[in-house]
Amino acid sequence: MSVLSRVFKLVLKYPWRAGISLAMAVACTLLVLVLPTVTQVLVDDVIGKRREDLLFQTAALGIGAIFIRQVLFTLRTYGNNALEQRLIHDLRRALYDKLQRLPIKWFDTHSSGEIMSRVASDVPSTDRVIVETIDQAIPAVLQFFIMAGWMFYHSWELTLVTLAPLPIIGLITTLYSKRAEPRWRESSEASAALNALLHDNLAGIRQIKAYTVEPEALDRFDAASRHVGEKHMRVMKGQSIVWPGVSLLAESGIILMLGCGAWWVLQGKMEAGTPMAFLVAWGFLFDPISRINNLTQLYLGGKVAAKRVFDILDLPDETHLTEGERPAIFSGRVVFENAGFSYDPDSPAVRGISLVAEPGMTVALVGPTGAGKSTVLNLLTRFYETDQGRILLDGHPIESLSKEWLRDHTGYVTQESFLFNTSLRDNLRLAKPDATDDEIWSALESANAAHFVREMPEQLYTVAGERGVRFSGGEKQRLSIARALLKNPPLLLLDEATSALDNETERLVQQALETLRADRTSFVIAHRLSTVRKADLICVLEDGKLVESGRHDDLLGRGGLYSRLCEASIRE
Repeated sequence: MSVLSRVFKLVLKYPWRAGISLAMAVACTLLVLVLPTVTQVLVDDVIGKRREDLLFQTAALGIGAIFIRQVLFTLRTYGNNALEQRLIHDLRRALYDKLQRLPIKWFDTHSSGEIMSRVASDVPSTDRVIVETIDQAIPAVLQFFIMAGWMFYHSWELTLVTLAPLPIIGLITTLYSKRAEPRWRESSEASAALNALLHDNLAGIRQIKAYTVEPEALDRFDAASRHVGEKHMRVMKGQSIVWPGVSLLAESGIILMLGCGAWWVLQGKMEAGTPMAFLVAWGFLFDPISRINNLTQLYLGGKVAAKRVFDILDLPDETHLTEGERPAIFSGRVVFENAGFSYDPDSPAVRGISLVAEPGMTVALVGPTGAGKSTVLNLLTRFYETDQGRILLDGHPIESLSKEWLRDHTGYVTQESFLFNTSLRDNLRLAKPDATDDEIWSALESANAAHFVREMPEQLYTVAGERGVRFSGGEKQRLSIARALLKNPPLLLLDEATSALDNETERLVQQALETLRADRTSFVIAHRLSTVRKADLICVLEDGKLVESGRHDDLLGRGGLYSRLCEASIRE
């Protein structure tokens, strides 16, 4: 109930909308009393006493009640849908905001497809519980008790006969709900796994086609889809058994009620209009029970969805995202003091890293694949936090600084150049939201990217496509470099920034990067050792440890790992 109570608290932002909807629901419920009353009058007075004068006005009363009820129902349906969309937007926005404030480490263990399932499917299911409670559940409960009260007022004996199957129905639905909830959870998890697989396959469609593994990919999707079907059928199996039984018990009340009513009419204990009115009233009395199936599915599905949503909302935010020191001046002095970090406690990614980068220096990180080079950059951006030692920026412990401030003062070009599916102008202005078109073109010129952008019909307004699919790897890399140039940060991190460039383009971009690095501290990762010859400090990593450091010529003379890497590079 704690999960559902949190769901219903969301509606407190819109008390007037919920209140008006509830008031109309109560009015609709009260209007149902008119129809059995009209039936009773028509049978006992109009027919029984031959009161022709009451026929028109009684019929008009019934039709008027139906008309008003339908008008209120229409208004209520529209208002509830509007409320539902507002609630979905609020919760979806809160969930997306939370996702942006989670640490990178969390995303390492959760697939994009699973996360998308929670945002796209679980949020609407969660909010639907609120709307359907206002629209159906509360009115259904009111309708049941109001109609039961009306029936007791007219004949308590006949009412007890009508309600005789109710305790058995309550017991069956309670037991079913307890057994159905884990089945709903399994069905929801299976659907999320299917979404995750679909997302991965669509993202990797080029690899699937390139390796002609379409049949294997189809088999995996087929198995996941069948698994979803099996889990869903477990839910449906219970429903197919329980709800026909509930309907049988409920409808048996009609026979009991009409049989007893007919006997009491024959005995002269009541007028014939009473069992006829009860026949009409029975439809309204058991209408809420007929909704139990849909409402139970909605309740159980919404409860599972809400738990999945709140599991994310309850996660702790990334620490020091906005809190922390924000130095007015950052010259770019970076010091690693015995710094270390482990993705896995049993296998440190980097350990015992100690180095000093003075303002304006270029520090090159080289070494075999998996040596920990990218991890060092991730520590500088605080995507991950050091497990041992510390990192100082201008003398400030990095953990004392606001991450927002730190990242605002850092330019980061990653191995995988990512472009959003929006215009080039919007992609570049991520680095500087108020950048003018002249500044953007200047950055593109410096990154040797202006010429191919100008060749496009829409130029800066060209949509990059999903993950920048409209551009080659080298073009995306240059656009990412242009984005870093536009930001003009005091600390520059280049993770294989020129890996996707041909030799001629690399030479031109290196010239731009040398100009960029002149007045700022730069950390550069490069497998092409020719690109780091002029670095002020070359740090050689192996198995997460700093094994050598110095200038290019000094390291060559030592005949160590760097020398061997250079020899291997020349042979290539």
